[in-house]
Amino acid sequence: MYKSVFIDLDNTVWAFDENSRDTFVEMYEKYHFNRYFDSFDQFFQIYSEKNVQLWVDYGAGRITKDELNGIRYAYPFRVVGAYDEALVDRYTKDYMSRVALKEKLMPHTVEALDYLYNRYNLYVLSNGFRELQVQKLRSSGVEKYFKKVILSEDIGVHKPGSQIYNFALSATQSELRTSIMIGDAWNTDIQGAINVGMDYIFFNLQNNVPPVKPMHEIHDWNEIKNLL
Repeated sequence: MYKSVFIDLDNTVWAFDENSRDTFVEMYEKYHFNRYFDSFDQFFQIYSEKNVQLWVDYGAGRITKDELNGIRYAYPFRVVGAYDEALVDRYTKDYMSRVALKEKLMPHTVEALDYLYNRYNLYVLSNGFRELQVQKLRSSGVEKYFKKVILSEDIGVHKPGSQIYNFALSATQSELRTSIMIGDAWNTDIQGAINVGMDYIFFNLQNNVPPVKPMHEIHDWNEIKNLL
């Protein structure tokens, strides 16, 4: 039935939460952030809560990529009254260069991609930044599975916007009726697929409660053979 499988990258294939936290731990220790924060958990919680909000604003077009990055990495230091422009600039560049080199994948990803690769055309469809997303695929050893990487930066429209899905179909010469989307974020990956009438699989690793009953749902990549 399907020929093209579009797959989100962060927290669907590449273990973004774990890789990002590991890198922030390295930054915290290397730059001695304990001078400013009571603990790593305090620093990371302040950053994470603001980061979620800023990504919503970025996805809605209310802020630019540069504004997103300019605000989020500095925000924890501003909160505790310890903002140092030179320090923030150094650690930001260091974090960005290191995080994409992390190799951790979501559980059973390689086994699933091995299975899918011989049966479908696989494509990444992500809201992430090209300079990071391509390196993540290389670092984690899964670049070889994907025929093309389609990013919101390519056309300036983010998931769940219909334009990015239509662009992905056109760029890969795929037909809507033989395409399916797999992603972990309901409000972006899945809602976008719904918006254009594309079949989808909700990758619900965290057992979140979706707003409606999903068309298809998996909780681990090892379940994919039951659907595709």
